[in-house]
Amino acid sequence: MTMQEPTFFILTALVRTPLHGYGIMQAVERLSEGRVQLKAGTLYAALDRLSSDGLIMVDREEAVGGRLRRYYVLSDDGRTALEAAVERLQSNAKVAATRLREAFGFIGGVQHA
Repeated sequence: MTMQEPTFFILTALVRTPLHGYGIMQAVERLSEGRVQLKAGTLYAALDRLSSDGLIMVDREEAVGGRLRRYYVLSDDGRTALEAAVERLQSNAKVAATRLREAFGFIGGVQHA
């Protein structure tokens, strides 16, 4: 099954360090160069789904200003799913790049021999 772009970037955001919801929103926007901007409702629905699917886990919870802040981490299954998505994207890009090069002799405006 193909991983949706927001899911791809949420999992990618959690590769290095645990993050709370707002931190994930910021990281996703930065990593996607602004292409993916998550609203709070969308993010928390995605986090619930990813958690129930076993792709992420709650690392810890902190009370900040009377509110609970939950930090998430990538699970082993999440890492495996992200690695598979990366491999699929790379394979797909290679196929498209080869066909473009064969048909037009260039990719992205750059001439290739």
